[in-house]
Amino acid sequence: MENVVLIIHLILALSLIGIVLMQRSEGGGLGMGSGGGGGGVGGVMSGRAAATALGKITWALAAAFICTSIALTVIAASNSSDSSVLDRLGGTAPTATEEQSDAPAGSDLLPPSSSDAPLVPSAN
Repeated sequence: MENVVLIIHLILALSLIGIVLMQRSEGGGLGMGSGGGGGGVGGVMSGRAAATALGKITWALAAAFICTSIALTVIAASNSSDSSVLDRLGGTAPTATEEQSDAPAGSDLLPPSSSDAPLVPSAN
């Protein structure tokens, strides 16, 4: 189920990118494409914005994209149960005595004691 929703999500994302790139550019930022005299944000904020077919398709794809995003979030949350990764692998965490016995000498972060210090060659 998750794979099907993920494939639909990816198709929607690519379609949304394509539809947005096909739309006509308004010529810049907010208010740049108002077309009327006097400047301002008349074209952006007015109620007579043209509802073209590409605009409607963009809104539909965006709504579907958000729905699949929410669906993927819900599916991921339901798949992640209260168990940890170690519980799902079936392994057990090593105890403190196992860690100490399996560790090679000098593997801790403390400096070695004087008896464990390596021999330094002499300059003779």
